[in-house]
Amino acid sequence: MTSPLFVRPLKPFERRALKKGLRSSDAFAVRRCQILLASAKRKTPSHIANDLHCASQTVRNVLHTFEQRGLDCLTKGANVPLSVQPVLTAEKREQLLAMLHQSPRTFGKAQSFWTLKLLAEVCHEQHLSATVLSAPTLLDAIVRLGSRWKRAKHWVTSPDPQYALKKTA
Repeated sequence: MTSPLFVRPLKPFERRALKKGLRSSDAFAVRRCQILLASAKRKTPSHIANDLHCASQTVRNVLHTFEQRGLDCLTKGANVPLSVQPVLTAEKREQLLAMLHQSPRTFGKAQSFWTLKLLAEVCHEQHLSATVLSAPTLLDAIVRLGSRWKRAKHWVTSPDPQYALKKTA
């Protein structure tokens, strides 16, 4: 069994900053100050979590963050990526559109209609993407092209006059 996790001994200026943080208008900072001060009193993460009505993993995360960042852990970081760029560039989206205007059979697939899963596989095989893309990523690319996606219908018929006869055979 592992020993309980506690915060390292607090320096006087850290303790003052944490006590001041208890009066903050930012709930995030208040909760972290409560956790760190309770841990400084040698309360275990499970007891702190029980007292503060949070998960014990939350307490452990705060203790680890304090160990890494010090008092900077009291400020909430941004949880959005620094830059958001589409996975498929404009050029690759145009290739995707050209691909959609062809039959999947052209790419060696054994069906005549596109599904998002099949489209993701073919995009990967045609080196449009490094990995197999997800359905939302492909839908985003199709919308960016100004097009729409409709689910493939399994009742698609053929213009061939002998279609019904061939289908039953």
